[in-house]
Amino acid sequence: MTSLPNLLTLARIAVIPAIVALLYVGTDTARWAALLLFMAACATDYLDGYLARSRGEVSALGRFLDPIADKLLVVAVIVILTAQGWLGIVGVLAGLAIICREILVSGLREYLAEFQVVVHVSRLAKWKTAVQMLALAVLILGQAGPAALHLAELGEALLVVAALLTLVTGYQYLREGIRHMTSPASGNG
Repeated sequence: MTSLPNLLTLARIAVIPAIVALLYVGTDTARWAALLLFMAACATDYLDGYLARSRGEVSALGRFLDPIADKLLVVAVIVILTAQGWLGIVGVLAGLAIICREILVSGLREYLAEFQVVVHVSRLAKWKTAVQMLALAVLILGQAGPAALHLAELGEALLVVAALLTLVTGYQYLREGIRHMTSPASGNG
């Protein structure tokens, strides 16, 4: 519980209410502060896994908490951006696709764990996460950033790209899960 990688993951979860509160306040200063906290949280996502592997501190708790922390961060930011009216309908639909995929993959992993089947993260899923985090960072800053950059529009376009990658990777995970569910070894074939 007290290993550095686990503490970083717990810190990522702990910072979510502060990010949401800052976005609720919605001033330019608050949005910049939310962006800095969000970027720090994203950095811990990479750093906790790297440290756990390099230091030989991979733990069951870390494997459990890390994807939950990621999903909580993403869902919280999408919900508050939507609640503040900072996403257009296309962005809201992209956010909904992302949230639905996260629920699908989580449920699939939980189900397959009963059969000791691990669904590994694909390279495309890692790219999806990178684009998704970039999109959310740009959207957090949004109108508080330089007007010439059109960050709200850029962020929404990136969110659509992330949603498309989300649909592809969600389909890949679902296809792999169904393959395991229908194989004779699973008892469901």
